[in-house]
Amino acid sequence: MTAASDMKYFASADGDLAYREAGAGELVVLVHSGFVDHRVFDAVIPALARTHRVIAPDVRGHGASANATRSFRWTDDLAALLRHLDAGPAVLVGVSMGGVIVGDTLLEHPELVRAAVVGGASTGEFQDSDPWHRAIQAEIARALAAGDIEGWLKAFLSYVPGPHRTLDEVDPDIPRRLSEMALNTLSKHTPGEQDHLVRVTDTWSRVPKIDVPVLTVNGALDTSDAIAAAQRLADGVRDGRSVLIEGTGHYFNMEKPEEFTTVVADFLRTL
Repeated sequence: MTAASDMKYFASADGDLAYREAGAGELVVLVHSGFVDHRVFDAVIPALARTHRVIAPDVRGHGASANATRSFRWTDDLAALLRHLDAGPAVLVGVSMGGVIVGDTLLEHPELVRAAVVGGASTGEFQDSDPWHRAIQAEIARALAAGDIEGWLKAFLSYVPGPHRTLDEVDPDIPRRLSEMALNTLSKHTPGEQDHLVRVTDTWSRVPKIDVPVLTVNGALDTSDAIAAAQRLADGVRDGRSVLIEGTGHYFNMEKPEEFTTVVADFLRTL
């Protein structure tokens, strides 16, 4: 676990936002998946920091970052951090929710992005029609509304193996670490609290305007809808490519960190 002393803080317009920094060189920003924090990249940060300056923020309302008290957009928080660091344009790397944030930033703040890796995501307007995924979404929503932490965590961890495996087929350290991070984030919130997040819209129609290199990455054991949507994104931008990491699902950055790091490092060398 990252010690509090290792974290840095940016005073945003609505509370302090936390981030971890390592290495030196051209900037790479790692944006984590939902309900957890920057520690999902614990095995990735040191490897990339050998050749790059790496920033790994905790998204607002997650980890050590402040909750929202008013309307906000994820992409604007990330843009504000990059401007605070006076470090753009950057290569943005996001997984799941983080991938959506990266995609939003490509559309809303293109001047801050040199290239992007969108992992386990496409745009924020994607809706997975897979019955397995929809059942999990419904159970997560039910459990959150009811304050059923145990039920929520069980549903949340279903994403780890994905639709083609069971949880006992995955290294138990991964759900353990995810549970620790998720329960920490969940403890920052209360059932029924107001959601201040403003979603970015009209995304797919603007994708063809993205003119920086974009790499989409998915675990081959994720849902077919998610993989297809990532391919649609890669095909829709002017300079897009896609990669599948075999033998893993939605949390490929934790299950296969060496493979994921290699994919990102290879992409960085093409820029």
